[in-house]
Amino acid sequence: MSRRLLATLTTLVVCSGLGAVMPMTASAAPSAAAASCSAPDWAAGQWYPAGSVVRYSDGRYYRAEHDNPGYDPLISTWYWEPHSCGPSDPSPSGFIVNESQFNQMFPNRNSFYSYNGLVAALSAYPGFANTGSDTVKRQEAAAFLANVSHETGGLVHIVEQNTANYPHYCDTTQPYGCPAGHDAYYGRGPIQLSWNFNYKAAGDALGLDLLNNPWLVQNDSAVAWKTALWYWHTQSGPGSMTGHDAMVGGHGFGQTIRSINGSLECDGKNPGQVQSRVDNYQRFTGILGTSPGGNLYC
Repeated sequence: MSRRLLATLTTLVVCSGLGAVMPMTASAAPSAAAASCSAPDWAAGQWYPAGSVVRYSDGRYYRAEHDNPGYDPLISTWYWEPHSCGPSDPSPSGFIVNESQFNQMFPNRNSFYSYNGLVAALSAYPGFANTGSDTVKRQEAAAFLANVSHETGGLVHIVEQNTANYPHYCDTTQPYGCPAGHDAYYGRGPIQLSWNFNYKAAGDALGLDLLNNPWLVQNDSAVAWKTALWYWHTQSGPGSMTGHDAMVGGHGFGQTIRSINGSLECDGKNPGQVQSRVDNYQRFTGILGTSPGGNLYC
């Protein structure tokens, strides 16, 4: 996700007639569906990968059919197509959250946490946000993203910020020990995966040697997202069910908090942290155009 060649290709395409400029005729104001889009304003010279949605100066929306370095949507019609969107507008990947919605959720995210990295990770757990009704799919996606937002400060932090904790995550009672080093298993990625035994278990499930190379989680976006999905789908933590089961089983967002950090936050132990997660979830369900459901707290 070569760029220099695109400018040359555009010139060739236009000269050959394939990218003829189509005159814009006067028409009505943008439709209600288009008006509900949440997309950035188009900017000349900015790189737009295929699938990007932008708002042009006339208030209309356009989607990049091909990667381009900020060509004008009204002129370079081979690169752009008119677009209308709304809460139910699907991602080209089939993921219930499209890239525009993802960017709206995480306006200040670290570029490491890319949308493409998340989409690439979905193959590891195809049931994620793909089980049950469309409402349930959106609720599960919102719940997962709300929790990882809380864990990472809005997808800003890639590694655990308190370096004093790093030596604490080596459980020497495990037969495989800590081959990457005593202080190598600190929190990384969207779910802040930590401890040698979690790196071992996640790596085994994903077919990756994370026990010997835990740095993969902070160097490869798709791997980072996969570890978060591994926890979401397979680990109940201090709770009684996984985050995935909590959402597709109708148990509510509160049970996902319990499975991630219930021993420190639930049952009145840290209501401020719980509220932060709930606020994220309610905002994200709003972006996805669905209701949050009940049982939001733990």
